[in-house]
Amino acid sequence: MTFSILSDPQPLSEGLPTSSGVANLKADQQLSISEDMAGIADFAGIVGRSSALRQVLHLVEMVAASDATVLLLGETGTGKELIARAIHERSRRQKEAFLTLNCAAIPSLLFESELFGHERGAFTGAYMQKVGRFELADRGTLFLDEVGEMPLELQPKLLRTLQERTYERVGSARTRKVNVRLVAATNCDLEEMMSERQFRSDLYYRLNVFPIRIPPLRERRADIPLLVQHFTQKYARTMGKRIDAVPATTMQKLDRWCWPGNVRELENLVERSVILTNGNTLAVSLPEKGNGAIDAAEVVGNFEEQERIVNTLKETKGRVSGPNGAASRLGVKRSTLLDRMKRLGIDAREVRSNLMYSEVAAN
Repeated sequence: MTFSILSDPQPLSEGLPTSSGVANLKADQQLSISEDMAGIADFAGIVGRSSALRQVLHLVEMVAASDATVLLLGETGTGKELIARAIHERSRRQKEAFLTLNCAAIPSLLFESELFGHERGAFTGAYMQKVGRFELADRGTLFLDEVGEMPLELQPKLLRTLQERTYERVGSARTRKVNVRLVAATNCDLEEMMSERQFRSDLYYRLNVFPIRIPPLRERRADIPLLVQHFTQKYARTMGKRIDAVPATTMQKLDRWCWPGNVRELENLVERSVILTNGNTLAVSLPEKGNGAIDAAEVVGNFEEQERIVNTLKETKGRVSGPNGAASRLGVKRSTLLDRMKRLGIDAREVRSNLMYSEVAAN
């Protein structure tokens, strides 16, 4: 299938340079990206060639051969499970099981049973024996997504299993051995949670053996055309459609979008667009202001808010909550500030790191 970004007679907005160069297309240009797809999704289905993504994949290659615990850090929708699967597929355990458990989706009362299993009659409703995820993933890889949502009272048991490679089913006194490679992921600030006693420090340091930060889509905009092509072809095949082009102005709008939902948001948008497309040119609809231009006042307001939050975080050494935290100084709730930080792409950990580097450089 030939897939290209078509020139569009509508004028492109100026003054919005991006790393991908899509916004700088001329009205008489046509950019074909079909050739760029060759071999682009052969890394466990991960699509992209941006420098930010290549750095992540380089770390994946380095750590995959070991049995080290990996902690994936990144916003919702950045593809942490794909990275976890890539680690497994490049490890010595690739022929064994790869199991996932979303810690945010398990009721706290059932969490221990999900991880370690239970014996029949271990508790009310336990009519049958259940094998837990650790046992099912023996000799393979277990991926714990949203590990920051794990109940505090269960964290010591997970720590013991990781350190001693043993566990007991709920309702059983028999200690079982297990050989599992653990990959954990979170979009939470675990260091902040530790300071608030919402996450155990000993478990954090055990998980944080090899941390990998997954960049949000706004930091890898060069991958947007490839992702648009990939998802368009995927859903067009599913729906029996032939779509082989995207207007240049459409790609420019996609390139400028902030993507708070990251790659998942882009995929959902493309799927919806394929459904609505009748011809061979992808019809994409993004929220826009009047004539399709970005509201300059809104952009300036976002920059001002971003600067105010970052400066406050610098004053508090990156601390968000607490009596001397940024939320208190700004007069908002912790959850409200975290939502604003996520929307504006502010990471408290990066603020702390930059402050440390500045202090070291000054000395």
